[in-house]
Amino acid sequence: MSIDNISIHDFDFNLICEYFSHMERQGPGSPEATLRALSFIEPLTESARIADIGCGTGGQTMTLAQHCPGQITGIDLFTTFIDLFNRNAATLNLQHRVKGVQGDMAALPFAEEELDLIWSEGAIYHIGFEKGVNEWRRFLKKGGYLAVTEASWFTVERPAEIHDFWMDAYPEIDTISRNVAKMEQAGYLPVATFILREECWTDHFYSPQPAVEEIFLRQHAGNPTAEMLVREQRRERVLYDKYKDYYGYVFYIGKKI
Repeated sequence: MSIDNISIHDFDFNLICEYFSHMERQGPGSPEATLRALSFIEPLTESARIADIGCGTGGQTMTLAQHCPGQITGIDLFTTFIDLFNRNAATLNLQHRVKGVQGDMAALPFAEEELDLIWSEGAIYHIGFEKGVNEWRRFLKKGGYLAVTEASWFTVERPAEIHDFWMDAYPEIDTISRNVAKMEQAGYLPVATFILREECWTDHFYSPQPAVEEIFLRQHAGNPTAEMLVREQRRERVLYDKYKDYYGYVFYIGKKI
């Protein structure tokens, strides 16, 4: 397989986990974007139950916990991320109400209608947007909220290079209007959508990566798979800079009805 046809999803997940464990965030986003999304959600109480699905090391979770009450459970498939998540919660003295648990987003450890809020930044693509909004709905109380970010097209047509890249990486990527319709069909009242600002990609996700790459390549000197992973991450940065007018992450906030 040539490098032009490889996406990050073709690599060993443990290698990907190690690479991104060096970063505060495992995907595009920012504290400002998290708080903007939170502003569309009705105030929560101390008894609120919140789940952050695909939480990674908890960059967005800690922001959420510092600005709203309630018990927060972070769910991620990788124990390395969960260990770092719980360490970060303890560092911020949030461990009494913020806990990371290893788990699968396709088999969440919650009872039906247990949660007041489901949060997920840059992770729902692992299960697929349409499947995620449908399957996760049963865990929300009536009137509970879903807030997720999803890679989305900004235009109906786009250059072949970036179209082909995303069709290989994530064929379910869709336009904003079609994703809002999927939320409606799943039984949510769409409350708000907004596009994450460019700095969510550049400053908070891409800029830290050169230093991470240096550490990663040093730890895996001579490993062709590690070198290929770094080349692919660099390629993604080039593609974003070239085609950012055509796609990006979008926050989708919906209320269960």
